[in-house]
Amino acid sequence: MIVVSTILIVLCFTIYLTIRIFTGKSRNDKEYAPVHATIFDLFLHGDNLYDYETEIARKKPTFRFLSPGQSEILTADPRNVEHMLKTRFDNYSKGENARENLGDLLGHGIFAADGERWKKQRKLASFEFSARVLRDFSCSVFRRNASKLVGYVNEFALSGNSFDAQDMLMRFTLDSIFKVGFGVELRCLDGFSKEGEAFMKAFDEGNVATSSRYIDPLWKLKRFLNIGSESRLKKSVTTIDKFVYRLITTKRKELAKEKDTAVREDILSRFLVESEKDPENMNDKYLRDIILSFMIAGKDTTAASLSWFLYMLCKNPLVQEKIVQEIRDVTSSHEKTVDVDGFVQSITEEALDQMQYLHATLSETLRLYPPVPVDTRCAENDDILPDGHRVSKGDNLYYIAYAMGRMTYIWGQDAEEFKPERWLKDGVFQLESPFKFISFHAGPRICLGKDFAYRQMKIVSMALLHFFRFKMADEKTSVHYKRMLTLHIEGGLHLCATPRTSA
Repeated sequence: MIVVSTILIVLCFTIYLTIRIFTGKSRNDKEYAPVHATIFDLFLHGDNLYDYETEIARKKPTFRFLSPGQSEILTADPRNVEHMLKTRFDNYSKGENARENLGDLLGHGIFAADGERWKKQRKLASFEFSARVLRDFSCSVFRRNASKLVGYVNEFALSGNSFDAQDMLMRFTLDSIFKVGFGVELRCLDGFSKEGEAFMKAFDEGNVATSSRYIDPLWKLKRFLNIGSESRLKKSVTTIDKFVYRLITTKRKELAKEKDTAVREDILSRFLVESEKDPENMNDKYLRDIILSFMIAGKDTTAASLSWFLYMLCKNPLVQEKIVQEIRDVTSSHEKTVDVDGFVQSITEEALDQMQYLHATLSETLRLYPPVPVDTRCAENDDILPDGHRVSKGDNLYYIAYAMGRMTYIWGQDAEEFKPERWLKDGVFQLESPFKFISFHAGPRICLGKDFAYRQMKIVSMALLHFFRFKMADEKTSVHYKRMLTLHIEGGLHLCATPRTSA
């Protein structure tokens, strides 16, 4: 009976969408963004979703797709992005659709929150990220973990075996965010934390299942029946919650014991202290949601970006060697430098600031492979976009960062080329408009951890490239993205490393 009912629902919905598409395409109304897809098209193109959207955006920078009960607008036009994220910021919230899709995994964390809830979290997080103590503490953690990472890569390099760089980087960033964010030595990179590995696996599976909600018209039915991706999401969230709530409880006990003497360098400790002022609203659920927001920002985006960065260096070996030469020039080091800890300690703030070509290469990677390939807002009231298209109250608007990095009308005829030099003038890095280069978002919700992320990526890159040359384990292979909230590489990134010197 359930199967028959489901088939009837799908059939009726298909007929409804067909009528809507015909109506949308036949409208002689320039203000109505043209219909180019339905949610079924997006579902069928799931594995190549962002490339499918990019192809449409090349012809129509702003277009619609139809989904149950509403019309969704997608855009790759920087003017529209600035309009949504800055000019008319108050008119474009995350919206009920995003809150519902993200809610089970991320709750009311900063990425899903709106209004006063968002403002309060933003204010607290902004204070933390501007603190000198966090910058100094985080850099010391990044250097220490980078030394460990070099040691593990060296084992593979000496044995001649390939390794999954993405998995290793995910472990590295997980360890780093747990130490910086929560004051915990997780040791996932060392392979000593079974609970940490289970948490990492559950978080990744939850990420995939949550992403599916945006293109699966039947996800609510699946959740009701507890089947498929929704069943996996429920199990993942159970594992995640068990781990995170135990972390909060443990941290509370530690702070209670060390109330007068503890040096509270980690972010969670300071949020816990703040929660004592408003225990009713800043309860454990509130803290849980904050932790997971830091997780997706601190682990997934940075590790994924570093993975794509290494992939592009393998495909562009001359760029890899240019970075190595810059490292030597800036740190006054050469291949005879064999002391890993000594070299990593030489990566000072001054050295990081001088790594202009590395900064350009990381930015070029982020342009083509943005950590969040698509993001969404919801119109609170009717509006007209700068490109002339009309928006109705309740419309969901998606800005396609993945497509924007490939548009010739934004980046020129060489938009799809990997070209770090486009970011440099006389050897100095040049900032681009955040509404054109949208990898860190823009406007009042611009990523607070942007400098934090660049700092971590530079330290890791300098440590790895100083000691190793990298190439693909199979040089004939091209990698592909995995459809998630964040842009991971499907199946991992399998590399071979050759020592430049003994590490």
